[in-house]
Amino acid sequence: MSRKNIRLIILFAIITIVGIFSFQLFWVKKAFNLQEKQFNERVHVALTNVVEEVQRLNKDSSSIYEPVKQISSNYYLAATNDTLHPYLLESLLSNEFKERNLNSPFEYVVYDCFTDSIVFGNYVDLEAETKSLVYRASNRDKWDKVSHYFGVYFPSKQLYIINDMGIWVVSTIFLFFVILFFSYTIWVILKQKRLSEVRTDFINNMTHELKTPISTIALSTEVLSNPNITKDPERLSTYAKIIKEESERLKNQVDKVLQMATLDKKRVQLEMKNVNLHKVIEKTAEGFSLILNANEGEINLSLKATNPIVYGDEMHLTNILFNLVDNAIKYSQSKPIVNISTENYQGGIYLRVRDNGIGMTREEQKHVFEKFYRVPTGDQHDVKGFGIGLNYVRKMVKQHHGKIQLKSEPKSGSTFRIFFPKSKNGK
Repeated sequence: MSRKNIRLIILFAIITIVGIFSFQLFWVKKAFNLQEKQFNERVHVALTNVVEEVQRLNKDSSSIYEPVKQISSNYYLAATNDTLHPYLLESLLSNEFKERNLNSPFEYVVYDCFTDSIVFGNYVDLEAETKSLVYRASNRDKWDKVSHYFGVYFPSKQLYIINDMGIWVVSTIFLFFVILFFSYTIWVILKQKRLSEVRTDFINNMTHELKTPISTIALSTEVLSNPNITKDPERLSTYAKIIKEESERLKNQVDKVLQMATLDKKRVQLEMKNVNLHKVIEKTAEGFSLILNANEGEINLSLKATNPIVYGDEMHLTNILFNLVDNAIKYSQSKPIVNISTENYQGGIYLRVRDNGIGMTREEQKHVFEKFYRVPTGDQHDVKGFGIGLNYVRKMVKQHHGKIQLKSEPKSGSTFRIFFPKSKNGK
């Protein structure tokens, strides 16, 4: 399936999920509002009945017009004509709420116009800030100074309504998990798609890298099979040398792949010892002298570390530096210039490898250490390799308990900075 089709499928799927979730939120909100309306109505009826019962107990035949009003979402006031004892009010409220299946915790306040004071009940332990809020609301919204009234506050009203919604909450939770699973599935699909592309690219590169020396060896063997070749010793020696070089090249390519397979299985056993990093750098730089001369390039060394000894595996340290320098030369569009420097830092040594290559974008830097990833070079395909060098470098730096950092800008080259801890004996 093409990348375009996958993107279209993902887009339609996202639109569908967003639409379903939006409808779910809409109906959940509608259900919540309905539940809240029913709650308010039941509270209104219950408080009205309490007022009527208080009037009956006090043998007060006068009527009160609209004795109950809602002050806020969870606070209600009810007017009475007579003084009301808090314990009696608490008993009446509890019975009414129980009868109407209002099981939410509540707190009540009683206003006495004779003393112009508000008394809180002890049914729910309210915080001082909440009590202050209820007190201000009671004074601000009371009817007048000649009336008695009481207020009822539901601190957990929202939670009570949500718990009462039942199936809506469960369905929303399930939908949320569906969305999470869908998102994870999309992420896996994209990751597998990208991995498939990277593997295909790797196979193509490997086929090309292995086919070239094989073809050269086959051609050289065909020439050597000619009986007349023995009459030209110089030509015979040339083709024999070609076969040897190509065989070595083929072996190195196979070793790289096997090396990464070994790293994946974590079977690498490092031969750790104190290693002079400066000697490794000088040896590696010397090994690239022929390639650099052929490309009119150069390696500049600035080895300022006064203590160049690190604790590590000399072969893998050499391979780390080899891969960095090899990439610097490969991705240089002009005469390659590689600057290698060292300096001591707290508890170790910094190794820097800077080049004047094509550089990398931020997006490319995110993937450059991934296995099989290769920085694209446009329509040109002259940069050879499997895309496993930097992945190897990162893994080996990690096994040496070091850290690697990359700084790069397009067309401005790249700088790899590696920190190695000091040698085991601290020298």
